[in-house]
Amino acid sequence: MGYLSVIIAALGCFATGAVWYMTLARPWMEAAGVPMDAEGKPTGEFSVVPFVISFVAAILMAGMMRHVFASAGIDTATKGLLSGLGVGLFILAPWVTMNYAYARRPQKLMIIDGGYAVLGPTVIGLILGLFA
Repeated sequence: MGYLSVIIAALGCFATGAVWYMTLARPWMEAAGVPMDAEGKPTGEFSVVPFVISFVAAILMAGMMRHVFASAGIDTATKGLLSGLGVGLFILAPWVTMNYAYARRPQKLMIIDGGYAVLGPTVIGLILGLFA
């Protein structure tokens, strides 16, 4: 059941990211400096590589979160959700913020990507808690 919960949690995180970034596509592309055509669609060749990397990263994160949750006795949906939120708010979002500050990336990009850095592990935590 452990591997299945990790895969389902990673899929949940990935799907949440898809909704997040589809909803915020235009402001994200503007802030990230992605070249767009007159219709607001990104120019250039499409690549599946970022999507593959994103899913592999979600599996790695879900796997490690499952390990930590099991060690810490996080065994309910509520505990999983709150612990995932904590991972996002107090580990990932500050890391994104720090890196973006040094790189002088736009604040809008920091907020969009930082928001997903909080939302993704929250979803992972909720799903892992449901399977505990």
